[in-house]
Amino acid sequence: MRETVQIDRTRRKTVFCLTMGCSKNSVDSEKMAGVLESAGCDIVNEAAGSDICLINTCGFIRPAVEENIESILDMVDLKSGGGTGRVVVVGCLVNRYGAGVLEKEIPDVDAWAGSEDYDAILRAVCGDEAPAASDTSSRLSLPGAPKHVRYLKLSEGCDRRCSFCAIPSIRGGLRSAPMDAVVAEAVSLVQDGARELCLVAQDLTAYGRDLGARDALLKLLDALESSLPRDIWLRLLYLQPDGVDKKLLERAASGRVLPYLDIPIQHASGNVLSLMNRPGSYEDLLGKFKLAREIRPDFALRVTCMVGFPGETGEDFDVLLRFLDEARPDRAGAFIFSPEEGTPAADLPRQVDSRTKRSRLNKLMALQEEISLSRQELFLGRTIDVMIDAARGGTAEGRSFREAPEVDGLIEIREARGDLRPGDVIRAVVTGALEHDMIAVEAPRDA
Repeated sequence: MRETVQIDRTRRKTVFCLTMGCSKNSVDSEKMAGVLESAGCDIVNEAAGSDICLINTCGFIRPAVEENIESILDMVDLKSGGGTGRVVVVGCLVNRYGAGVLEKEIPDVDAWAGSEDYDAILRAVCGDEAPAASDTSSRLSLPGAPKHVRYLKLSEGCDRRCSFCAIPSIRGGLRSAPMDAVVAEAVSLVQDGARELCLVAQDLTAYGRDLGARDALLKLLDALESSLPRDIWLRLLYLQPDGVDKKLLERAASGRVLPYLDIPIQHASGNVLSLMNRPGSYEDLLGKFKLAREIRPDFALRVTCMVGFPGETGEDFDVLLRFLDEARPDRAGAFIFSPEEGTPAADLPRQVDSRTKRSRLNKLMALQEEISLSRQELFLGRTIDVMIDAARGGTAEGRSFREAPEVDGLIEIREARGDLRPGDVIRAVVTGALEHDMIAVEAPRDA
């Protein structure tokens, strides 16, 4: 139970929460908002005029750090002009660099706190009279954020030691949430209006390993399906490829779990994978993708890959392109290697120059656009379920099982009914296909 705090409502502090980085950070922000609301704060959707601007940061890679610093400085400028009372910075950036280092660089920030340090966050916002954070399980949907799509975080941290990644040093080792707690949170989110739950972690397939559990992800899916209404969509995000097996593929292809997997392969060349300290080979990876499509030809597969890793030769890059051409992922996210301080890859020899990195990224994305379009065109004339995200003026936007929120394309529903609302699911006929998006019309009611 939450601690009951007697607070004069005329003195409630208003807090604006700015979330940077990934969907896992969004979960953290909602938990922070729940803790702060319990302590007598009001969460608002505008920084201007707020008592506190709370910035939940990302410290994963250098471009993200730079973007975060810019946002912090923007809020500091707002404060200096009287637009907000205090600036509080929390999250991965603080975990990675430490409050002592950061406050020397940006002295106008009023307080710093690490991820999950809810007591420090409460003190930073509420002062010395802040109550203890007695309940950190409740989440508050942030103002302006959609309620019909929510993220369910299964674990924190990571036990892998990929040579390019700073996550273990930022977030620590793998810590899986108890299954009953995950299910209870899912039920609560659905009661709060969620129609799609996106399961997230650094690696979903590692869920439960630290607890000594076997097949924990599959058992959790069983528990979720038995506890939630049948019309709730369950989407799996971020599955390391060595943990994707036939049982998981068959489960995603035939149950209430959406036939969609987000698999960060990073590369397909054995040479580069070895330098990255990642398991697997070209043949292993390709076999999993082929198996998925044998099980279900329209299985939606998204990959993430990296170009310009130290030691990546032209031949290695060609191997990656060949993999994409053979595996035919529906979509790919790609980024340029960034040497992260404190990671082994930052000190590897044969660093690739910036011009070559950019050229390789452009070539990869051009190939993937062709592949994505060919996959999109397979759905022309098909009738599919579409979850509505927004509707206005006779046009609606939504997604099918093939489109994860925020990262993939959308489906434009033309001549849409005026009574559609976010979270509604309709049957729609695909009439047009582009590289990223599709066009559709609502199917007849009896289709």
